[in-house]
Amino acid sequence: MIKKSGSAKWTGNLKEGKGHVSTQTGVISDQPYGFNTRFEGKDGTNPEELIGAAHASCFSMALSMILEDYDLVADSIETKATVFLEQKDGGFHVPKIHLDVECVIPNATQEQFEEATKTAKENCPISKLMTAEITMDAKLS
Repeated sequence: MIKKSGSAKWTGNLKEGKGHVSTQTGVISDQPYGFNTRFEGKDGTNPEELIGAAHASCFSMALSMILEDYDLVADSIETKATVFLEQKDGGFHVPKIHLDVECVIPNATQEQFEEATKTAKENCPISKLMTAEITMDAKLS
């Protein structure tokens, strides 16, 4: 079993508190996050954009693997995952993640592309982790 980790340290209360987040590899190291980066657009990161990056990268890798079943190799797969955070019942939840996908795949038919993107959306490990609705717009160039 492969294990990867991320870590976070938080000090203080919700609104004035501050945190730092890091990944096991150190690619993300002590990046600031807090109420202001999550809800007020200040510099730093937040859980939703990190989930979006994880989902977009996982989907793109899964799609490239699925394309191999069609003997296809993408020149490019560009995926943006938008994570929706909304307030509900006195708290917050993520009801939806939307994937915007643009691909250049020589010799792919529209049918192959649609089947492959649907399969990747439903089966990448991060998609399987989500309880939120996952929607997608995918374009083959």
